[in-house]
Amino acid sequence: MYEYLSGTIVSVTPTYIVLDVAGIGYLLNVANPYSFKLNEGHKIFVHQVIREDAHSLYGFVDAEEKGLFLRLISVTGIGPKSALAIIAASDNAGLVTAIDNNDIKYLTKFPGVGKKTAMQMVLDLAGKLNPTVNASGPANTANAELTEAMEALGALGYKATELKKVEKKLEKEEGLSAEDYIKQALKLMI
Repeated sequence: MYEYLSGTIVSVTPTYIVLDVAGIGYLLNVANPYSFKLNEGHKIFVHQVIREDAHSLYGFVDAEEKGLFLRLISVTGIGPKSALAIIAASDNAGLVTAIDNNDIKYLTKFPGVGKKTAMQMVLDLAGKLNPTVNASGPANTANAELTEAMEALGALGYKATELKKVEKKLEKEEGLSAEDYIKQALKLMI
């Protein structure tokens, strides 16, 4: 997994930017491409999503935005593109307040978010977000190894609902490596 890339922006389009890093152009899907300046150096936090038909990189202006994205994609019904649209259309503090206050009407204003998905967002994220969400994962755990393990299993195709159940059980285990968490999670899912 990548944490961030540093390079020069060589292209800005309505949905993505291209970041040149040592002669390699990385296409990064971003929430607001026009917040990046052409021909300027940037450090962009990234998240890689691997699917059967595509390998995509998503870019973020800071670790907070990446952390919010990771929490949003953990919700059933919200994929990476929907999460980017939510981030682009919202001030993050307003989004957190809406989730914590069960404001379904506010949440359904986002593209691709219906009443059912909004209710799932409240159920999954209420009380777990704050305006300073960090990129290492959920606000309620400081265990970066567990977060990395859950992301890896998600990339392998395990469903978010399965992973949430296993993650709650594994939060009690401390001091394991990401590889050990993966092994324990696989045992629990059998």
